[in-house]
Amino acid sequence: MENSYIFQTRRQQFSDLYLCFCGYEECDPGHSFGPAVRPNYIIHCVLGGRGTYRTEDASYELGAGQCFLIQPGMQTFYQASQTDPWTYLWIGFDGGRAADYLAGMGLGEKRLTCSTSRGEQLYKIVQDMLGHNTYTTANQFLLESLLYKFFSTLSEDLDVMSSPRETDASLYVRKAAEFIQTNYFNPIRVTDIANYVCINRSYLYTLFRKELNMSPQEYLANCRLTRAAELLLITGLSIESVAFSCGYSDPLVFSKAFKAKNGVTPTRFRREHLKCPETI
Repeated sequence: MENSYIFQTRRQQFSDLYLCFCGYEECDPGHSFGPAVRPNYIIHCVLGGRGTYRTEDASYELGAGQCFLIQPGMQTFYQASQTDPWTYLWIGFDGGRAADYLAGMGLGEKRLTCSTSRGEQLYKIVQDMLGHNTYTTANQFLLESLLYKFFSTLSEDLDVMSSPRETDASLYVRKAAEFIQTNYFNPIRVTDIANYVCINRSYLYTLFRKELNMSPQEYLANCRLTRAAELLLITGLSIESVAFSCGYSDPLVFSKAFKAKNGVTPTRFRREHLKCPETI
């Protein structure tokens, strides 16, 4: 006899990513679904037993600790084993950024299955979703947070399993550069950047030298000083305020770094360039 727990959301107020439905099922032997085409994404996580997942192009034999992705418009079929039927949970979701978020975890058209060691955690998240199945504003925000928590938990294993192409030098450097560009005005250090991309400082240095022919510290300084030059020309901020706005706690250190890069002090840079509007 099947034990099934399911709920479907009535409406959603989020656009990037939102929950459509979720559930949990202990399947009877041979229980199947499809062939069918679904209008949204679904991730099933197998908690126990075995079963088969088939698309138009491939067939997968799956067991405990494995997940499979169904994409919108894809014809699929899945069936529990006759001798060891699976128990699984699922979440259905959609949104304008759903495909991007999946791709960020390495899932999509070229990879429809994955493994996870966090089945128990994912089960608890779905149980929490099932426990908040009434439409209230508070529950809608809670369900949204639980959906992101589900993605976060699942991606912890997917990060480890990512292919070399997905975790190569250019990806680390790109993510580090993005971090610098959005945090240059804070007192960040190279250690903070390395911690953000989850590699050690010396390896980050090696990757930056190889990819950009400069160190992370040099990239950070260039980012700060380029912005400082802009602020000197387009605002009336004092030199001290420009320094603070670009991540320098000491205006003297800022002035010395600015002169080393531009050949003149910040004050002289502003004075010389503002004399010639056409150069601004």
